[in-house]
Amino acid sequence: MGIWSTLQIAFAAGLATTFDDTIYLTGFFGEVNRTFRPRHVVAGELIGFTVLLVISLIGYAIGLAVPSELVGLLGVLPVLIGCQGLLEAWRRWGVPSRGRFTSPPPDLPEERMRVAPGFRTRQLTPWQLLRDRQTYDVALVSISNGSNNLSIYIPLFASLTLPRVLVVIPVLYGFIFTWLFLAYALTRMPGIALVLNRYARIFFPFILIWLGIRILIDTGAIRFILGLSRVLGF
Repeated sequence: MGIWSTLQIAFAAGLATTFDDTIYLTGFFGEVNRTFRPRHVVAGELIGFTVLLVISLIGYAIGLAVPSELVGLLGVLPVLIGCQGLLEAWRRWGVPSRGRFTSPPPDLPEERMRVAPGFRTRQLTPWQLLRDRQTYDVALVSISNGSNNLSIYIPLFASLTLPRVLVVIPVLYGFIFTWLFLAYALTRMPGIALVLNRYARIFFPFILIWLGIRILIDTGAIRFILGLSRVLGF
């Protein structure tokens, strides 16, 4: 049950926090040319995501020194982010009418969704790839796009034991590789990218809310909040 519960949390966290990477990854793959190759996108995304995870692991260190109930209070952040996402989706799409949303679909630059022609070029060595500025252009976009994820990963890692953290991290990387493959495929099928982005904005806030509630419950933060409210007379 412990492994199954951890996998549920890992899949929810990975799905809710990394799915939107497909949007900018699709754009990058759509701009491939003689000097900017798909491997630049793959390497840059992995570097950027790794930076985010390293920062988030500080939360695990904090969890060792701070009572779990207090760390678990950070679980409120995913709940608030999820609620904000629902409000934004409501404002963006408008009130459903006869089962359909009346607002226009999200803006996706057409020039980034075009199918890129193939190019023949020399193979880059891993060292050349790591030295190439274009790799870090992708990494910076990945970090800036995922900066909000820190408010989810930090309380998540802080609420888990080390063995459970070691289960979650490979699952998160699995999602990154999945989105890289999907984004590359979507440069050949841009219409699907529009559909995924259209409905994911409605679905994923609920996952964030569920994840935040799980953190609050698993760390005992809910009991702490209820006890504090009784002390304060609420």
